[in-house]
Amino acid sequence: MSGSLAVAIPVAAFAGLVSFFSPCVLPLLPGYLSYVSGVGVQDLRTGKRGRLALGALLFVLGFTLVFVAGGALFGAAGQRLRPYGDTLTIVAGALLIVLGLAFLGLIPGLQREWRIKRAPAVGLVAAPLLGVVFGIGWTPCLGPTLSAVLILAGNEGTASRGALLTLVYGLGLGIPFVLAALFFARFMGALEFVKRHQRAVAIAGGALLIATGLLMVTGVWNEMVMQLQQWAAGFEVAV
Repeated sequence: MSGSLAVAIPVAAFAGLVSFFSPCVLPLLPGYLSYVSGVGVQDLRTGKRGRLALGALLFVLGFTLVFVAGGALFGAAGQRLRPYGDTLTIVAGALLIVLGLAFLGLIPGLQREWRIKRAPAVGLVAAPLLGVVFGIGWTPCLGPTLSAVLILAGNEGTASRGALLTLVYGLGLGIPFVLAALFFARFMGALEFVKRHQRAVAIAGGALLIATGLLMVTGVWNEMVMQLQQWAAGFEVAV
């Protein structure tokens, strides 16, 4: 938890949550749950919660492994670029600002969506594999949020720290999946409110990316990290 992880982890978690509420995921949620559980869409409200939750959990495990592998790769690349850490932070911040603007729809062409539109209702056995397939297929669709987390992973400078950051992102995206499987009827009712305010969710996500990018470009990010390190160093383990 040393370095900038304490600051980056909440950003990654929120980015995952925003991704769940994006047009890539939320409108297709019943279809995803049907695919991975083998339960028909019309039976999701009355289907066995245990089967739905297990299918969702295996599905989440599959796409999280894809994200963690990407985070480890970017973290390892960042480690090689560690001597240029200050420059890398500024470049990463600038990219985050661009991604934030794209998330707000202010940069035409960067919000195109490519995703797998059809998949067989494979059920529990192949749910993890389907998660892997969807994780790869979602990558262009999730676009700004996932890219932002991968940029932060590269800025962390080690494979393990990059993997941890994308794991948090995967949990931010995946936990709502499992909750939706457990409480489908109530969850879908509550999400009607989110659907009506999806633009506000997009604005919040874009603003977060832009704010993080500005902190990195101006050097405030590094100052925050140093202050957190000094604050944490003041604690002693009670014996």
